[in-house]
Amino acid sequence: MRALRPPLLLRRSEPFVSGYGVRDRPDCLVTATTFRPLAETEVPVLRVEGLTFAYASRPVFERWSARFAPGLHLVCGDDGSGKTTLLRLLAGELLAQAGELQLGSHRLADDTHNYRGQLFRTDPASDPFDAMTPMQWFNHLRGTHAAFDMAQAQQLLDRLRLQEHLHKTGHMLSTGSRRKVWLAAALASNAALVLIEQPFAALDAPSIRVVTDLLHEVAQSAQRIVILADYEAPPGLLLSQVVKL
Repeated sequence: MRALRPPLLLRRSEPFVSGYGVRDRPDCLVTATTFRPLAETEVPVLRVEGLTFAYASRPVFERWSARFAPGLHLVCGDDGSGKTTLLRLLAGELLAQAGELQLGSHRLADDTHNYRGQLFRTDPASDPFDAMTPMQWFNHLRGTHAAFDMAQAQQLLDRLRLQEHLHKTGHMLSTGSRRKVWLAAALASNAALVLIEQPFAALDAPSIRVVTDLLHEVAQSAQRIVILADYEAPPGLLLSQVVKL
């Protein structure tokens, strides 16, 4: 895959710099039929402006700005650097104290339903399909994600070698298999914005190679933004942008 632009490394003490300008950078379920999707001719761009967020005990982001165009991006950092918090903020699951998030023409602040309807975030720590088989869960996701593709989901499960586990409910699956189910759901969602935390955790070497190939394939789409969160850049992964927290 050819990167959309050279990889960009951001550090806490540096400004956010891209080909589009410089910005200061100091240290709910929805139903598939009720949100307005992006127009087919609209290139999705995620804009983050002046994001500020703090937990009661410590600040995490202060006037943080970034821009994510279609492609494969990585947010990396040590434990406690804010990787998971950032994904939850981008997904609209946490409320920032200040700042603006906009995906395409949808602003989170005043168009929350449509903003959230364009994204999918993996959350391996949660258990939404503990009592369901993968295909039962996928059928449920068809009702919450308008572009979810069941045929594509089945193909992804085949490529991830989960055929022999499809009769099992989520609580019966290993940690690695559960993560594969999450990945298949995220990629089959066909959401404009896909947020994936630690895509390679608990996977064996053959599965890592398959997931790498899948991420490269989806990143070639001109209509999808994929943001990964991990401790460091995974070997062999071609990235459009690297954001260091």
